[in-house]
Amino acid sequence: MGNRVLTIDTATTACSVALFEDERLIANSFEEIGRGHAEKLVPLIAQLPDKGRADHILVNCGPGSFTGVRIGLSAAKALAMAWHAEISGYQCLHLVAAQALAEMKHPAPVFVAMIGGHGEYFVQNFAADGSAMDGLVSLSPESALLERKADYFAGSAAEPLASLAGDAEYSTILPDAAQSVLLSKPYEYLDVTPIYGRAPDAQPARQA
Repeated sequence: MGNRVLTIDTATTACSVALFEDERLIANSFEEIGRGHAEKLVPLIAQLPDKGRADHILVNCGPGSFTGVRIGLSAAKALAMAWHAEISGYQCLHLVAAQALAEMKHPAPVFVAMIGGHGEYFVQNFAADGSAMDGLVSLSPESALLERKADYFAGSAAEPLASLAGDAEYSTILPDAAQSVLLSKPYEYLDVTPIYGRAPDAQPARQA
């Protein structure tokens, strides 16, 4: 068995896993399930060759669903400990941008918009080479449009945001573990900590 990498992605309404050997995809699963990642993830991994056992585990750290992000990171850390495997993470919007660029005949800047919470979108601009042009922010649709630096929108919120803009092409994309090989090295190896993109809904009670 060569160098194997297991990718886990549960940060959005999709749940996906992929197993690579020497950067070649050997098995994967992708399901858009909405909720229920905790029940779905382990069986998907177990169906992979050798039950997904790998030398390195790569996981989507967010932003996205608070619950989905925590499920993916918890599973990745547990498997890394059990298998004595290396572990690293990636940022959700980076992968969506990479997938969008892979679809294009002529790569161009991409404005990634993913559905967040409380009616806001996670948005970030990416250059034609996949590098981030600015930082990740969570904004209302109207405020998000003020941040756009591209005429091509991608992500789970691409369609409604493009309709609001009225002059943009778009591609509705969810991150897919099988596409994680598209990530460039600067974005592939992040610390495995959650990226929530906004403050948590619940705040600790202040002491008097």
